[in-house]
Amino acid sequence: MAPITTTNFESLKLISRGKVRDIYATSDPNALLFVATDRISAYDVILNNGIPNKGRILTQLSLFWFEKLREIIPNHLITTDVDQMPDDVKAYRDQLEGRSMLVRRAEVIPLEAIVRGYITGSAWSEYKKSGTVHGISLPAGLVESSKLPEPLFTPSTKAEQGAHDENIHPDQARKLIGSDLYEEVSQAALKLYSAAAAHAAERGIILADTKFEFGLVEPSAEGGKKELILIDEVLTPDSSRYWPAEGYEPGKSQPSFDKQYLRDWLVSKGFKKGLESGLDGNGWTIDAEVVEGTQKRYEEVSRLISDREP
Repeated sequence: MAPITTTNFESLKLISRGKVRDIYATSDPNALLFVATDRISAYDVILNNGIPNKGRILTQLSLFWFEKLREIIPNHLITTDVDQMPDDVKAYRDQLEGRSMLVRRAEVIPLEAIVRGYITGSAWSEYKKSGTVHGISLPAGLVESSKLPEPLFTPSTKAEQGAHDENIHPDQARKLIGSDLYEEVSQAALKLYSAAAAHAAERGIILADTKFEFGLVEPSAEGGKKELILIDEVLTPDSSRYWPAEGYEPGKSQPSFDKQYLRDWLVSKGFKKGLESGLDGNGWTIDAEVVEGTQKRYEEVSRLISDREP
């Protein structure tokens, strides 16, 4: 099956085309249509070719987690059943089945809510230099892939497409969204991570870190404050680092079920800051075996986490 890397629903208004998702307005003014394409990005760069079936895998895994975690915090999902979507959406049923969600409109909080249980990636790079992560001091003596003393909330900014998210200190995040909302977001993110990490551990998987996004919706009761909800995707291999628990060994990088495999390949091919547009200016095209390897990793972690065939 050829990957679907873009959508073009002419009778619907395109709101945005992100790294993975195309978002459309619908005839329901309170709802948006989220469509997960098979695009894939690394280091905030969208690669030229996609990963077959990836959008379906992300959607089905997000649905699993939305259901499992809904008692911790409400989410934006209305339905994934195309029959229950507005009539102007149903016309595109063939392209939407399995990879779309009708969701509540929300005021997006301009913060990437990252929770880290282990030190890796950009956090490890910073720690090696300064003993900090997002400017937060950590104990001495940690090695790559060490489990942190407790899960750590490390916010970053939400960058526009083509730009890079910026890791920031919690104090900067408080100034950005306000102290009360920051506390609500950080506590919700930590609870979600802890519940998800416990479930993953039961399946032989380490959830090293993950990124959540939150939004605000109008209160259900008149005069109440806006309600915090979970939005976008949740706990997918695009937004999380998943490691097999078997063979876990601190002091080195770990094999992964996520797109770290793709990141490593990209770096091996010469990717670095300043070369986002590719060695020849035509972007980056993934080798066929790396496409296949990435797809297999996504499919495997989805099956292990949810007991469902992607």
